[in-house]
Amino acid sequence: MGGLRKLAVPFVVPGPCGVAIRDRLKRLTSQDEMVLRAVGEHQGRLSSRDLKERCADGHDHSAQTWAARKRELTARSSSRIAGAITKATHDQWALARRCQAAHIQNLAAGIKTLRHRLSLPIGTPGTKRAAGGYRSKGEWFRKSRRLAALEARHVAAVADWQAGRVRVVRGGKRLLNTRYHLTQAQLTEDQWRQRWKAERWFIAADGESGKRFGNETIRVTPDGEVSIKLPAPLAHLANARHGRYVLTSTVAFAHRGAEWADRIEANRAVAYRIHLDVGRGRWYLTASWQRPAVKTIPLETARARGMIGVDTNADHFAAYRLDRHGNPVDEPHRFPYDLSGSAGHRDAQLRHALTRLINWAVRVGVAAIGIEDLDFAPEKTREKHGRRKRFRRLISGIPTGKLKARLVSMAAERGLAIVAVDPAYTSQWGAQHWQKPLTTPHRKMSRHDAAGIAIGRRALGHPIRDGVSPARTQLRAWGRTAPPPHDRSDRAGHRTAQAEPGHRGREGTRPPTTDRPPGGPSPSGTRTREPSASNTVRDAPSTQQWVQDSLMRTG
Repeated sequence: MGGLRKLAVPFVVPGPCGVAIRDRLKRLTSQDEMVLRAVGEHQGRLSSRDLKERCADGHDHSAQTWAARKRELTARSSSRIAGAITKATHDQWALARRCQAAHIQNLAAGIKTLRHRLSLPIGTPGTKRAAGGYRSKGEWFRKSRRLAALEARHVAAVADWQAGRVRVVRGGKRLLNTRYHLTQAQLTEDQWRQRWKAERWFIAADGESGKRFGNETIRVTPDGEVSIKLPAPLAHLANARHGRYVLTSTVAFAHRGAEWADRIEANRAVAYRIHLDVGRGRWYLTASWQRPAVKTIPLETARARGMIGVDTNADHFAAYRLDRHGNPVDEPHRFPYDLSGSAGHRDAQLRHALTRLINWAVRVGVAAIGIEDLDFAPEKTREKHGRRKRFRRLISGIPTGKLKARLVSMAAERGLAIVAVDPAYTSQWGAQHWQKPLTTPHRKMSRHDAAGIAIGRRALGHPIRDGVSPARTQLRAWGRTAPPPHDRSDRAGHRTAQAEPGHRGREGTRPPTTDRPPGGPSPSGTRTREPSASNTVRDAPSTQQWVQDSLMRTG
């Protein structure tokens, strides 16, 4: 393989293990909204205080400190609310630790690149493997200062990691920084403050199996009635027995409503969260629960009916269908999307493109979709790509994490498996071995379409390239058997057959693309020329009569 890196083995991506559905709380009275705001503010203060204590504990956290914090919260709310708050605190602290580790890794990668480039003479050209030296002394000097800044940040981040110190902002760091850029965000100070308060509220409760309707703190009946167990300081606001407040609004989950109803009627755990969308002025209730771990189908089963290879790009999916032998079938398909605008618009565009892709996969009858296991985290560094700002924006705009999560969950609902493959060399080898042979006057193949074929073949377990000639590659793409390279088939070994032994039609000719008679009109209306006789000397019929020369005879 020369200098090529070792490729990872394709694998079937595990299915989703959680479900979340949402419905709007309509026709809430002013009393209902007042109670929800009071509960959110009270529990939000408790959550902020608990998060502060957890961050102060650092590595000294233990089961005893957890129990002590929970006892303190129970006296100010209830046991179940205290458990929900401490669990949310631990999840947030763990997420901050993972982000801190990723930040340290990113800083280390930038420092390594800067040190390498600074060690090279000025003007040294780069290679495909590594960047070269800087262009001028001025750029070298500026990068040396940036190296010192990154090293200082790295030392501080490592010190925080070793001490167990994290920095968490309840409500989000982005919204916090928006306070200093209200004009650009087109917000007033009052509007920003309302959003800030709403994001810091806490109205959530984890489910409990065996309890009535799967949750005692926020209870939703099969009829859609929503009631909340009020904390002790707000018990005077209750309008039902046992310190509960029943909302006038009812919910009816249109999506997965039957599955949700089956769970609560069996008293299985369901977690609920109530939040306010300040921009729309609407209250929402989100229900979530976990699914039992389902074993993924074997890789060979996913490959049995062929594969659809999907190349992910910044503005579209390029997909190509392949049979189980790795032969391209039909025409390339493209599913465009626009990732500009708001987060809601981007999410809707991505969802729509994935829906079209999955519907097409179900319609053609394949069992799996092959996709690259993309992760651009180490590729987005400013130091690695330097002036290539357009390329950095391009790879930063591809939502790799959200794409994989949404594709897996949506495909699982339609009974499709997702096969992840190593993304190395798919675009390069696809364009080299598949783009030109498959290009015809009626089919325009792009580099992305060829990459889809390469991804599909790798997911099926076939090599992308075999080192054969383009003509033989084209025969292989048509599903035909290439002729022997010499006058005897046993001189150069077996024929390069794409189909497996025993497959019907393996040695057959390529079927006609249309049912038109020879020389008849094509589907586009133009008349094609009939096959003409060969003009080569070897293929022409011989009319020469051979006569033996008498002078060559010997007695």
